[in-house]
Amino acid sequence: MARPHRSFFAYASALLGLLSLMAVACFHFPELLTSREFRAVYNEQFARHLLLVGLAAAFILGTLAILRDRNKRIATIGVGSATLAVLLGGTNVQFDAIGRTPYSLGLDWFVLSLFFSALVFVPLERYLGKRALSPLRPGWRTDVAYFFMSHVLVQFILILVTASTSTIAGLAAFPSLKAAIQSLPVWAQFLIAVFVADMAQALLHRAYHNVPWLWRFHAVHHSSRHMDWLAGSRIHFIEIVMTRSAVLLPLLVLGFSTPAVNAYVILVGLQAVLAHANLGIRFGWLEYLVVLPRYHHWHHARQKEYIDVNYAIHLPLVDMLMGTFKLPRDQAQWPQEYGVMKLETVPKGIVRQHVMPFQGGRRFDDYVD
Repeated sequence: MARPHRSFFAYASALLGLLSLMAVACFHFPELLTSREFRAVYNEQFARHLLLVGLAAAFILGTLAILRDRNKRIATIGVGSATLAVLLGGTNVQFDAIGRTPYSLGLDWFVLSLFFSALVFVPLERYLGKRALSPLRPGWRTDVAYFFMSHVLVQFILILVTASTSTIAGLAAFPSLKAAIQSLPVWAQFLIAVFVADMAQALLHRAYHNVPWLWRFHAVHHSSRHMDWLAGSRIHFIEIVMTRSAVLLPLLVLGFSTPAVNAYVILVGLQAVLAHANLGIRFGWLEYLVVLPRYHHWHHARQKEYIDVNYAIHLPLVDMLMGTFKLPRDQAQWPQEYGVMKLETVPKGIVRQHVMPFQGGRRFDDYVD
């Protein structure tokens, strides 16, 4: 556990160097590697300045690690990646107006999301964590791969989700109800949307735990043996599509305004990371109003009495209504262990975990332990 901490400069350099190299690739091929929807969130100047910071930090941290003779191989990856990024144009890469393409990858979203998530949560978990857990804990490579998949394939996920919900939403039209909802202030629409979406997701979430063939997909998510901000990324691709479809459908049917839906999407991104984070802060009565780390950690507890509780991702009220609310009153109480009850049912690695649900309940010798 101590060695990754001693090698912080080397691993930080490697992360920043590789992210910088990906950012340069985005500048070279913006039509193919950047998401049109996400480009509206940031501007070119911001991206160039951030790339400059990443390159400088990768060089400085990598050089310090090499001089200190700590994980020189990892540090060399960071310095080498940053050097290659500079040789490929660095912050000076120029491009014409970005054209429209039928499909594109969200590599820009991956780079920015991973950078800022790590920047915020790595220090928070180090100083406010419930457990002393290294960012390089067992399984981190698998979770980074899931993080990469869900961000880079965002447009394809959106296409599948839209295809699965648009027809049903078109048939289930309630013009008067839509008009009534859209007449409400955006903040009121947002609150209703959070409750409706959370109820839909919680019902599906409970089905994941109680329908055997659905559990095979969801077991991938519960296979994480260490809970931190990155653990929430471990979700099977098919579960991503099913869950987002189940959440989007009622929002489309009820006709919430675009600003309300956008605000909800932001909340989903923030709370999904926060709920899994290794944060031992005592939130008091807030734990009964909003889903926070301890609440969701008990859902991941490897204890029989907690295998059918705490399905909400936003509001504990949803679990209270479903009769699935369970949280120790003592805020010092946290789960002792995480993971699926039968460890041998989920193998290691993103590829094998994606194949696992189709293998009919097979047992694996090389499982997530």
